Amino acid sequence: MNRLDYQFYYERNLPHLQPPGATLFITFRLAGSMPVDVQKRLRAETIALKAALSNIADPDERREFASEGQRRLFGKWDSILNRASFGPTWLRDARITQLVSESLHYRDTRFYTLLAFCIMPNHVHVIFTPLRESEDTYYSMAKIMQSLKGYTAYKANRILGRRGAFWQHESYDHVVRSAAEGRRILNYVLNNPVKAGLVQDWSEWPWSYCSPEAN
Repeated sequence: MNRLDYQFYYERNLPHLQPPGATLFITFRLAGSMPVDVQKRLRAETIALKAALSNIADPDERREFASEGQRRLFGKWDSILNRASFGPTWLRDARITQLVSESLHYRDTRFYTLLAFCIMPNHVHVIFTPLRESEDTYYSMAKIMQSLKGYTAYKANRILGRRGAFWQHESYDHVVRSAAEGRRILNYVLNNPVKAGLVQDWSEWPWSYCSPEAN
């Protein structure tokens, strides 16, 4: 199997889950946007979470414990990114932000149904539902993200006159498991600039989008 083919579950540095037809909440960040010592600490917490999960036999209890653990770790991770106090902030450049925004919209109805996104100075939050690639399978998260990140990295580097990694290789992703969770995540994404102290109301941030279908 090609690594970009649809898979229900796969694991690299992080676990990735894509149930058929599921809506996904994905966060991807600029390369070098987080200190190495912080990455190591969060990685250690992830390993500890996996070890704790291996001792839980009940499937429902295991899923709940995993979901709560992932939310806690993501909260720490995203809080650090929101400070934008380490590494590059190329997404402050309107030329780059416009490129990413247009690329997210371009793939809407082609590869996924786009529900919302927010482009921050050093990371991007997006919510989408992958479409069917064929009668038997869906566009894989891996294929979508490689296309999006590969294209925008190439174009952004040309605009900035630089070479090298633009995006961090791996992204954070989370399956939206219910309508209530979807509303909570949507509010989180749209209010990220408010939480970061960049604007007073999410509608003031020029690099946010919310589909009418998401309301």
